[in-house]
Amino acid sequence: MVRYPANGTTGSGYLATPAGGSGPGVIVIQEWWGLVDHIKNVADRFAAAGFVALAPDLYDGQTTASPDEAGKLMMALEIDKAEKSLRGAIDYLLGRDDDVGSSVGTLGFCMGGQLSLYAACPNPRVAACVDCYGIHPNVQPDLAHLQAPIFGFFAEKDGFVTPDVARQLERDLQAAGKQADVTIFEGADHAFFNDTRHEVYHATYAAQCWERMLQFFGENLGERSG
Repeated sequence: MVRYPANGTTGSGYLATPAGGSGPGVIVIQEWWGLVDHIKNVADRFAAAGFVALAPDLYDGQTTASPDEAGKLMMALEIDKAEKSLRGAIDYLLGRDDDVGSSVGTLGFCMGGQLSLYAACPNPRVAACVDCYGIHPNVQPDLAHLQAPIFGFFAEKDGFVTPDVARQLERDLQAAGKQADVTIFEGADHAFFNDTRHEVYHATYAAQCWERMLQFFGENLGERSG
């Protein structure tokens, strides 16, 4: 865990660095459960692939396994404060000696997917953005100011972010003149990437999603150390 200036105070997050000592930076944004082991594991996987990955703790240490409690934590999150916290995380990552380049990628799942897009819109230092089945009713990304290309991964059976919602996001991005690539995985459910959620995890789609994210970030962020 590391600490860094954010939002006029101090933020914290889980940092994973590559064995090669340096690499492009990726911000990994939590689901509504908080900064749980699954999100830390995603950061570790990015580090193993040659990236410097930081997963900010947007709940200040709180986590839960209860959907009801997760919903309350998500709705209590102050969105403007969260954006400033994510901006602080980006500043921290770009200020480290082991980060390569002048830009980062953002990636988020569920609540974090919507925040990934939200954080990328006002921040030109975000050069690639991935939204995995992103949802938050209080988050309205300012697409007009977005500069980064977008990858979106959604699920056909998702009751939170339906295929119609995903396609509307794609149309909105295209109408705003943005580069967007949206995939809806047939037969998949919300959180299909989360291998700790055995009732919805889809190993094949998760693997496809992972490989495409690595390629996407590699193409837009620069050379990896591994």
